[in-house]
Amino acid sequence: MSAGPTDAHLLERAPFLLRDWLTHALPEPLRWFANTLIAIAAILAIFGTLFALLTLVERKVLGRVQNRPGPNRTGWFGILQPVADGIKMLTKEDIVPRAADPLLHFLAPVALLGFSVLTFAVIPYGRDLVAVRLDAGVLYFFAAGSATELSIFMAGWSSNNKYALVAAMRALAQLISYELPLLLSAVPVVLAAGTLSAPDIVESQGGFTWGFVPHWHVFTPWGAAAFLVFFISALSESNRSPFDLPEAESELIAGHLTEYSGFKYALFFMAEYFGMCSLCGMAVTLFLGGWQAPLAALEFIPSYAWFALKLCALLLVFIWIRATLPRLRMDQLTRFAWKFLVPLALVNLAASAFWSLSFGWAGPMQALRWAIGIALAVGPFVLLGRRLGAGIGPRTYRYA
Repeated sequence: MSAGPTDAHLLERAPFLLRDWLTHALPEPLRWFANTLIAIAAILAIFGTLFALLTLVERKVLGRVQNRPGPNRTGWFGILQPVADGIKMLTKEDIVPRAADPLLHFLAPVALLGFSVLTFAVIPYGRDLVAVRLDAGVLYFFAAGSATELSIFMAGWSSNNKYALVAAMRALAQLISYELPLLLSAVPVVLAAGTLSAPDIVESQGGFTWGFVPHWHVFTPWGAAAFLVFFISALSESNRSPFDLPEAESELIAGHLTEYSGFKYALFFMAEYFGMCSLCGMAVTLFLGGWQAPLAALEFIPSYAWFALKLCALLLVFIWIRATLPRLRMDQLTRFAWKFLVPLALVNLAASAFWSLSFGWAGPMQALRWAIGIALAVGPFVLLGRRLGAGIGPRTYRYA
């Protein structure tokens, strides 16, 4: 973890003060190693706890939307339900098919969880609060995230079950389809910031216009379009509704998870939630100012508190979408990616290039800059949407 901030605010410096207090008695070579272990332990503890709380919050929110109480028996208002679920998964029998490959069958959920955890390393959680500062941190994030596809194929192949294998191939088709717009939506941010370093991208979004409009990328025409593409692609990449076809009960049984049980089964869902958290964290970093405060008057609040608040807001939107939208068909899913999101992301590259080249426009030219920027962002959205929906009319139901 990098050196602490120069800000004198006690709460802002609290994580670094605690780290230094724990390692102050160690010699210098061991201190670096201990600091690294503390960073890893903190990430695992925080996001492991967040995973447990998210499972409870999601069930509570879905219950509220569906006019039912949700978990309310285990502990006060069901607060101990995640603990009960964890104990249940740990004590359930681990069943491995006789004809399965036992080594790959075991490694698939472990590797999936490991690759998901690796993506947390380069996300800046606060001012100078990043586990690993890389000049190509954004590139590392997407490289580590794309490695999860290998684990999903391993799960389907090692199960020696044709349904699990077909479901794994369909899951790969979905992930590859939406990984391209996910990457393309991040390119305009890299071009605007001029760097692949996640902390530097956050720093580039500092400052305010008129004292109250933050310089976040989402408040530009190209940034809003890129954020929309990134968010939709993140829903699919994290296997969330309405893109949760790989394990949909109405499709190929339980997908690539069919032959898994016990704690191995739980590891897949832990990796799914970790992936959702990391993608939301990167969305906050790229488009929502990262740890930057929304108003200059609120900068006295610790930077990591702002990051946590934005992260939780995006996670609640993920849950809200699951409670709202129906599941897509496989053909609709791939068609939406290749015929809408990919062209929209490519056109948005031109919009971001125009926005960067017209940076010096002032006065009436600034209004013209906004008009052209909005037209370049909204126009393709409308045209591609009309083309995507061409020939699709209302359904006609016939009853026997």
